Amino acid sequence: MPLFTIHEIPEAFLDEVGTIRTLCFPTQGHTSDVAVIKAARGTFVIKRAKGERFSVWLAREAKVLKALSASSLPIPAVYRFQENKHRNEVWALFEYIEGEPLRQALEKETNEDKRQQMIFRFVEMLAKIHATPCPRELMGRKPWLDEMLDKAADYLAHGDVDGTRELLDILKKKRPTPCPSTLIHGDFTIDNILVRDENIVGVIDWSNGAFGDPRYDAALAIRPKRNAFQHESDVLTFFKGYGQKPITKEEYTYFANGLYEFF
Repeated sequence: MPLFTIHEIPEAFLDEVGTIRTLCFPTQGHTSDVAVIKAARGTFVIKRAKGERFSVWLAREAKVLKALSASSLPIPAVYRFQENKHRNEVWALFEYIEGEPLRQALEKETNEDKRQQMIFRFVEMLAKIHATPCPRELMGRKPWLDEMLDKAADYLAHGDVDGTRELLDILKKKRPTPCPSTLIHGDFTIDNILVRDENIVGVIDWSNGAFGDPRYDAALAIRPKRNAFQHESDVLTFFKGYGQKPITKEEYTYFANGLYEFF
């Protein structure tokens, strides 16, 4: 059962891509309906988000990508964005980047040296993101952690989060020592990195991109997943590539097992 049909796609998007030949729906998260389309003018990605929270996230992703369009980061271009307030949904048309998620590449790779090379490139990309000047329009009105905790409280009040009131209270009281903010991806995981021929060709899903705490990206990056970061060697490779001392266990717990529970 398709998540949406060609007839539901905004007319402006159809004008942009030309006649659609195929429409397929890759496995994705639950925040947006995602389709890869092959059309007369090439291959594209279309996303549709429904409801206030997910619509805001997709709108934010389009804003972040447009703000970073002049950077050297391997990110998809945004071709179209359209809001349908009557149906409480938004649509976005993105460039298609050919590649597979790093998670899949790591799961298939049996050569340990090649696995470590891919992890090293993964962290090199994170270091590149953190070294990229943050556009002014992505800087919040208040400190990043304050904004995140405010959002966490709002999401908790409306349900559908893994975090609890008790956890949120702890996060508010026991904040990590402040550190300089940088451009961050906000969900830097092996699922959001595209690779081809063992090289990183794309970084996707930028809805949480911001001027924030780089330790949040690092903590999410090294969360254990099947065939990735389950052993200390992967974590050591990660921080060797990043070029800075590892985050502390307390910082990891705060971000990966704490704040992330609300997002």
